[in-house]
Amino acid sequence: MADYARLEPEVLTEILRICGVMISEMEAARKNANNLTRTDGFGEFESAQQLAAGYRRKAAGTPGSAKERVEQFIDALTQLRDAFATGGEAFLDTESDWTRQLAITDPDSGAPNSHQGAQ
Repeated sequence: MADYARLEPEVLTEILRICGVMISEMEAARKNANNLTRTDGFGEFESAQQLAAGYRRKAAGTPGSAKERVEQFIDALTQLRDAFATGGEAFLDTESDWTRQLAITDPDSGAPNSHQGAQ
């Protein structure tokens, strides 16, 4: 059995196009996630400030926050796209790494990670 994958050029082109679209969509999501840290407007009460701080933590700065999740997806998609762009041969080398990264982003996957239960 060969230790590389062979894809038809038109299939490879379509995969690269799909990866590009997905990366573009995730980059737009990154911009939205960056705005999630703006929590002004909660009010001046202590409980309101605590609530705002909780929203900021869920938005950015922790492994399970929205911003970091989007970054993880962008990284995984970029690695996948780059692996296919080399003609598929690098795909087998990076398959386990990006599969692991995608599994980490899915809390229902059963993959061990440091953010489970942090909600």
